[in-house]
Amino acid sequence: MNAPFVEDARITTRVDLHGGRCGCPLHARRLFTGLLAGAAATATFPALAREGVEVGGNSKFTKLVSAEQVEAAARQQYLQLRQEANGKGALAPANHPQQRRLQFIADRLIPYTHEWNARARDWRWEVSLIGSKEVNAFCMPGGKIAFYVGILQLLQLTDDEVAMIMGHEMAHALREHARERMGKQAATSGLIELGAAVFGLGGLARSAADIGGQLLTLKFGRQDESEADLVGMELAARAGYNPQAGVTLWQKMAEASKGAPPQFLSTHPSSGSRIQDIEANLPKVTPLYARAARPPRQFGPPALRGNGS
Repeated sequence: MNAPFVEDARITTRVDLHGGRCGCPLHARRLFTGLLAGAAATATFPALAREGVEVGGNSKFTKLVSAEQVEAAARQQYLQLRQEANGKGALAPANHPQQRRLQFIADRLIPYTHEWNARARDWRWEVSLIGSKEVNAFCMPGGKIAFYVGILQLLQLTDDEVAMIMGHEMAHALREHARERMGKQAATSGLIELGAAVFGLGGLARSAADIGGQLLTLKFGRQDESEADLVGMELAARAGYNPQAGVTLWQKMAEASKGAPPQFLSTHPSSGSRIQDIEANLPKVTPLYARAARPPRQFGPPALRGNGS
């Protein structure tokens, strides 16, 4: 008989890919399918405009750190998190209603991820529900997703709002924000230049070997967060979730942050500014949502504590 799921366990493993949380990761900043038929065709006909959001090109800093090593380190950290949660009865079983909800929503978003990162086709996507009151969620490089009960429960998220958060976290992974940040750290610390000059490629190998530790402390910038909002909104819209939920989501976040800001907000732009950005980009994704098939199932948030449930 399985032990009962604990919804408020103390989880000490820190995977902060907003910080190392997000996945909070990505190979090519712009991977669009079906736009170019080849160089010859490009010379004759202009490239077709892509429908959806625009977020710019790939950062050169991603090339300073191996995608394979970043993803391997993320798998290790994610496994450690799951093992700790499982040991405390805080890892939701597959049949838990909210775990099933998260898996269902993820399964709808995942088919649209490879347009942003070709590597995503081969990722072994996983979704975990962690029993903790922490208001947090992340997606690590390689598609390792986690939601904490606290963010679902405190904010009473609708399915559309969950899809917006999940899409945002997936976007960090798809756009390789963690890899980019680590590349910048390696470059500014001088490891790349010193390694190349003195040890050949030894410096690169040494900095890559330290990736596991960096994933626990990595911080994303405002531009990364804003970019993840837009890419995540597009993923959700293509999967049939209403992108207008981005507005209600951040209104809820603003309300929740009146006291001590939740962990989820620690490195994010203000709710007001991101709501403006979301509203400005809604016309780019609303047609995608209008054509998308609607989810055949609807779920609800977990019950609030103290109501007798």
